[in-house]
Parts: sequence; C-alpha cells; structure tokens
Amino acid sequence: MGAPRFVVLLPPSEGKATGGYPKTSWLPESGVFGDVLGGFRRDIADALKKAKGGSEKLLGVKGVHLAHATSQNRVLIGSPTLPAWQRYTGVVWDHLDLASLPATTRQVMVRRIFIPSGLAGVVRADDPLPDYRLKMGAKLTPFGTMSRWWHDDLTDAFVDAVASTLVVDLLPQEHKAAFDWSRMPTTLHVDLVSKRGGIVGGHNAKAAKGLLARHLLMGKTSSVASLLTSFSHPEYSAKASQ
Repeated sequence: MGAPRFVVLLPPSEGKATGGYPKTSWLPESGVFGDVLGGFRRDIADALKKAKGGSEKLLGVKGVHLAHATSQNRVLIGSPTLPAWQRYTGVVWDHLDLASLPATTRQVMVRRIFIPSGLAGVVRADDPLPDYRLKMGAKLTPFGTMSRWWHDDLTDAFVDAVASTLVVDLLPQEHKAAFDWSRMPTTLHVDLVSKRGGIVGGHNAKAAKGLLARHLLMGKTSSVASLLTSFSHPEYSAKASQ
C-alpha cells in the first residue's frame, strides 16, 4: 500500500535565515498562491514600507532584532528570496530538518507542506520568501489583526489548492485563527499531549512537533491514524480530532 495522501499545515517561525538568492527577487505574485493573493501581499508590503518597517509593538522585537526587521520590511518587494523551508529557522523547522534529506525526497515533501504567513497569507514550503517579520497576531494599520484580515481570502486560496485532500493541522492557535475551518471538513487537528496529561506548548513541544511532521511526511503506511499512533517520543504522544 502506498503512502497516505495528505498535506500538512505547519506554523512559520519568528526566526528566519537572512539573505537569499538575488536572482529570485521577491514579488508578491510569486509562488503557488501568487496569482490570487499577490495583490493583498503587495498592499501589506506597501503598508510596512509606509510604517518604516514597523514599530517595536507591531513586530514584537527590540534592539538589533528590531533594526534588522525594520530594514528588511521596508524593502520587501524585489529583495532576495529563499524557499520557505529554508527561510524559516525556528525550533519546529530545525527538527523537521528537511536539509538532511536527499533532494528527491525533499522535493516531494515540500509540496505537501503549507504555511500561513502574516506577509504572504499562505505559502507552500517551496515558495520563495523574502526576509520579513510580521506575525499573524500583529495589528498592522489599516488592516487590523493579520489573521482576521487574511481569513476569507487565505481560506479561499488554500481550499482551492488542496481540494478534498486530507489536511493535517499542526498549527498553534494564533495561526489557526487565519482559517475558516468550517470550509475544510477533511481536516485532522493534531495536538501533542504530555504523557503526564494535558496539551502542551513551549520549546520541547515545538521540537516534538517538528519530529512529528517529519514522521508523518516520511510515513509509508496508508493510514494517518496509524502514523500518529506509531509516533514515538519520550515526553509526548499525538492526539487527533476533527
């Protein structure tokens, strides 16, 4: 029996790799969703430029991190890009560790990973992204909270892209808020549960989420339920709900 047919929703990371490939400069119309979300992305990039890259309150950082974020946010359109899977460098992505895989395996996996983004709405893991900072929970003038502003158009784009494919949701609440789940009945919401009881968060849980995503995407069985059951971790187990 072949591998199960599903896609995975993973969160972006606040930490991002710097730099990129100048020959693939970022345009809002880039990537899988560029045709439908490009205009909205351009509006956000223009608003960030007008806001001089954003304030400490908007971006949630200070000092050298704020200086770097604002300098990047002011020049998003035309800036160097990396594929989303390389741009995001947080704990989840470090433990998913796509870079360690053979190129042919990785090329298949990245087409099954989708990420909500405050800047881009939603991207596939091989879509080009600039170095940026804008959380889904941020409130950017004149749009308001990004998850609420993106909600309908992001959902439209994502539903059209995945059709009736099973969606495995590994998102935290901040990013779940960007989707209209009533329009996605073939979704399996997965949480990590401590073996001592209770849904968990924090660094260790993020690391485990990256390992879980890798386990799911590399699974050879025909059942996502079986893959969740076979996930082995000293602290956590995977709990699914619809």
